[in-house]
Amino acid sequence: MEHEQAFHHDPLLRVRDLCVDYIMDDGHFRAVNTVSFDIGRGEIFGLAGESGCGKSTIAFSVNSLHKPPAFISGGEIWLEDRNLRELAEKDLNMVRWSEIAMVFQSAMNSLNPVLTVQEQFVDVIQWHKGWSKEEAIDRAMKMMDLVNIPRERILDYPHQFSGGMRQRLVIAIALSLSPKLIIMDEPTTALDVVVQREILQQIFSLKEEFGFSVLFITHDLALMTQLSDRIAIMRHGEIVEVNTSSRIRNQPEHPYTQQLWASFPNIHDRDASKEKFEQGEPA
Repeated sequence: MEHEQAFHHDPLLRVRDLCVDYIMDDGHFRAVNTVSFDIGRGEIFGLAGESGCGKSTIAFSVNSLHKPPAFISGGEIWLEDRNLRELAEKDLNMVRWSEIAMVFQSAMNSLNPVLTVQEQFVDVIQWHKGWSKEEAIDRAMKMMDLVNIPRERILDYPHQFSGGMRQRLVIAIALSLSPKLIIMDEPTTALDVVVQREILQQIFSLKEEFGFSVLFITHDLALMTQLSDRIAIMRHGEIVEVNTSSRIRNQPEHPYTQQLWASFPNIHDRDASKEKFEQGEPA
């Protein structure tokens, strides 16, 4: 299904008719079905929907990270003038991190527990840039400054940081090569609301400073409308609505988007719900 708001006048990323299947014993299951959208330069594009609707599958497709039993069965993914689906693996490896970086849901799963923060920064920077160790460490320290982590912590191991600090480290590593697009797949799910807000505000500030684009994925629609320029709503592997954050919040068009908003508890109805509960009625 095509949506007029899905396309951008100055796209950095263009996804067209993307299909992703999972091989199963009795055939295959289509997890993403003919999805199309653009992400503009410097834009934060939100992808929202309930768990299992295909959001992370799209994220992995953009970075060509799928492994069997998942595979891209159709469509095109363009980064500027290159169709990423036509690139050889060695060329894709050069695109990853340097042009498209990814921040995963769990920072501890992204960071190597037996390597110091310095070693992990240096590994990424030297592999892609070929810089000396000293140059890589200097870059790492500058990135730590950006996410408000003291430079002297660079020799610490991941387990020595709090959850919020680990997530900021992952963001710093993702930014270290100045990518054009950062994919953030539920980047704050495991964090408390105070740390969550701090990190999202930091992401927004960094985006304003460096001008990268963001594919922001979450099931939390209220949170997404505070951060994103445009939002796509997914259901059962398809995009059912794309619009500006303001319209998604205030004038949702698709019944499913309306149902998502209706699923959020209304604090103003708390007393009425409590009264119904005490009377044995459904709230």
